[in-house]
Amino acid sequence: MTISVGEKMPTGAFGIMTDAGPGAISTDDLFSGKKVVLVSVPGAFTPTCSMNHLPGFVDQAAALKAKNVDTIACMAVNDVFVMDAWGKDRSVGNDVMMLADGNGEYSQALGLELDATGFGMGMRGQRFAIVVDDGVATHVAIEAPGQLEVSKAEAILEAL
Repeated sequence: MTISVGEKMPTGAFGIMTDAGPGAISTDDLFSGKKVVLVSVPGAFTPTCSMNHLPGFVDQAAALKAKNVDTIACMAVNDVFVMDAWGKDRSVGNDVMMLADGNGEYSQALGLELDATGFGMGMRGQRFAIVVDDGVATHVAIEAPGQLEVSKAEAILEAL
């Protein structure tokens, strides 16, 4: 079942890169007591994700934080090393937390997995953005296949 507005976010964990190497962050640590914009892309280094989706959130980070967003987090079904390299490549700095959903477990828990086997990419996460307030989804924007409209940074700013 797909996550809906008003529902508590599923429990889980993401891989993150720390100064000491690969680490993890729990959904409790990520969401509790905070307003978070959780963005999902089908894959790091893929064209739309790299050229439009992620950069929009980097460009709009200050505007999002001005609307009381504590954390902007980008997740993809990639490993922590790929997410870290992609974040560096896209110059996210401290503006966007890069989250690895390595096995796609969190995408599945949200009901937002994507079967991209036809493109040689295996199981991935759909393109979406969820505004989470203290662990509860307050806005869920899921893209239609091949689109980047409702989950782009400008649309999320309007929704806040």
